[in-house]
Amino acid sequence: MAQKEDPFSEIIDSYYEFPHSVNVYYFENYIDSAMVVLKRREYEYGKNLGLLKIINLSSNKFTGNLPSEISSLMGLIGLNVSRNNLTGEIPQMIGQLKKLETLDLSNNQFSGEIPSSMSELNFLSVLDLSYNHLSGKITSGTQLQSFNASDFAGNPDLCGPPLSQKCQGEQTTNRSEDSEIYGDEFWKWFYAGTGLGFAICFWGVCGSLLLKRSWRHAYFLLLDNMKDWLYVTMGVNMARLRRKFQRH
Repeated sequence: MAQKEDPFSEIIDSYYEFPHSVNVYYFENYIDSAMVVLKRREYEYGKNLGLLKIINLSSNKFTGNLPSEISSLMGLIGLNVSRNNLTGEIPQMIGQLKKLETLDLSNNQFSGEIPSSMSELNFLSVLDLSYNHLSGKITSGTQLQSFNASDFAGNPDLCGPPLSQKCQGEQTTNRSEDSEIYGDEFWKWFYAGTGLGFAICFWGVCGSLLLKRSWRHAYFLLLDNMKDWLYVTMGVNMARLRRKFQRH
């Protein structure tokens, strides 16, 4: 089985070359600085922390929420915190990371809805939110629909494209639309059948009268008899009415 390429390794290779290992220490409370050990020497990066390009903390045992302050790292192009035990909601302001190209939050315990601000990540080309506890509707009409369904898999309460699972309101709407379509189709075929039946009956009778002289004579004789019967019936009834009025 071919291994899935890690998009972060490609991004890192394109931006940096690390001849020696680099250790970045993670602080519980966010501050605008970080300690980096390079060549056995410790360096502190302060005001330029916002220029950080890549964060890869995958395959660890981190717990708790993803800090909302991470949205302040405006220069970030890659964020990978997959395969941890992170909980809580995805930061609502994650859409501030305008330069973000790769986002992998898979295999955690994130819950809640996908932030609507995520649709503002115009440069996002790799997204993986699979196997969490996300819920609600995937924001429609955005580039989120351009990703594969596998990028949202493992979230049973998540619905909407590109997933095949429809949201509850959409199912009701679809049923109503199906009923309207069925009703329109019924009346369309009803009127079509009525018109066709009338045409067949009309031309069946008229055609027979035109083609067979004996039937035509019999038909007109029937009309004459019906006319005479109506005339006689009306005359008798009128005479009865006159006699009744004369008696009174």
